[in-house]
Amino acid sequence: MKAMILAAGKGTRVRPITYTIPKPMIPILQKPVMEFLLELLRQHGFDQIMVNVSHLAEEIENYFRDGQRFGVQIAYSFEGKIDDDGKLVGEAIGSAGGMRRIQDFSPFFDDTFVVLCGDALIDLDLTAAVKWHRSKGSIATIITKSVPLEEVSSYGVVVTDEDGRVKAFQEKPSTEEALSTNINTGIYIFEPEVFKYIPSGVEYDIGSQLFPKLVEIGAPFYAIPMDFEWVDIGKVPDYWRAIQGVLLGEIKNVQIPGYEVAPGIYTGLNVAVNWDKVDITGPVYIGAMTRIEDGAKIVGPAMIGPNCWICSGATVENSVIFEWSRLGPGVRLVDKLVFGRYCVDKTGATIDVQAAALDWLITDARQTPPSHTPAERQAIAELLNTTVI
Repeated sequence: MKAMILAAGKGTRVRPITYTIPKPMIPILQKPVMEFLLELLRQHGFDQIMVNVSHLAEEIENYFRDGQRFGVQIAYSFEGKIDDDGKLVGEAIGSAGGMRRIQDFSPFFDDTFVVLCGDALIDLDLTAAVKWHRSKGSIATIITKSVPLEEVSSYGVVVTDEDGRVKAFQEKPSTEEALSTNINTGIYIFEPEVFKYIPSGVEYDIGSQLFPKLVEIGAPFYAIPMDFEWVDIGKVPDYWRAIQGVLLGEIKNVQIPGYEVAPGIYTGLNVAVNWDKVDITGPVYIGAMTRIEDGAKIVGPAMIGPNCWICSGATVENSVIFEWSRLGPGVRLVDKLVFGRYCVDKTGATIDVQAAALDWLITDARQTPPSHTPAERQAIAELLNTTVI
């Protein structure tokens, strides 16, 4: 069976991570989100998978290749061009436009097919969903999920009649205006007939253009609410919650990797730490080849990536630290995400520590540590009125 993963977006709401990592490659404890999607598709018999790529396309292609080691076949449709310097420049053409380009190249989608957004962890019975879709004679079906009324303002709401036929959409309505609590999860089932309503050669979106068109013409277009695990990582706060959920055991289809060296404390290979000289409270994951100096304190849920360096007296609490990060002596990091030169809080607000002359706080573990004295560091922090707590 055939499927498509939408992987061409720039992921602007997940910056700074997506400056260098395309959204489908964002790791959930060292494993890309898209890999979980491939496992789900394979489990339900979808083994021929198209992926549209654009932003940082080579990162996706170089990791997944032809899909052989994941038990599927993968092909890529690049959306963009090569500039005068020979660099790939992404120019995404919309989710529906990406589907259309593949079909125009050669009619690949010749039977019922599934389309998944590449930015969510899901545990869905795709087989049951496809069966329901076919029973309705639908040409397009949205898999929806019910959320508490107070959360509807964060999502696109799908409004249906009693038979499940889509009647309207509401984009992030207020709780007072919401006509439903069923939200669009970015999981779709289509018949090839849907291409009659997608123009060629133009940017075209599934949610904002194709679906309203299907409602307008009265096409057999349905939505089915299903009870399944769906963890969106479309924004930095979402990603934060996803990592916490895995560490706390709330996301059942994602296992914490590595070795459990103590209750709730997991490590990768060859972590350098004197366990009797640090204060670590789980759940915590520490990546391979990471150094934790004596006197450091780590309070979970927290993830420290591989090849990091946590200096003496530093505190990491309820935070996510990506690979090759060095946290300076005595620095206290609470409720933060560290990615390269960037420090992000739970709301997504970002500090560029290099531009702010705070590179003594967080540096690349491969670099020679900065030589500021404690007094100089304190003076810099006071001058900038900056805190990392």
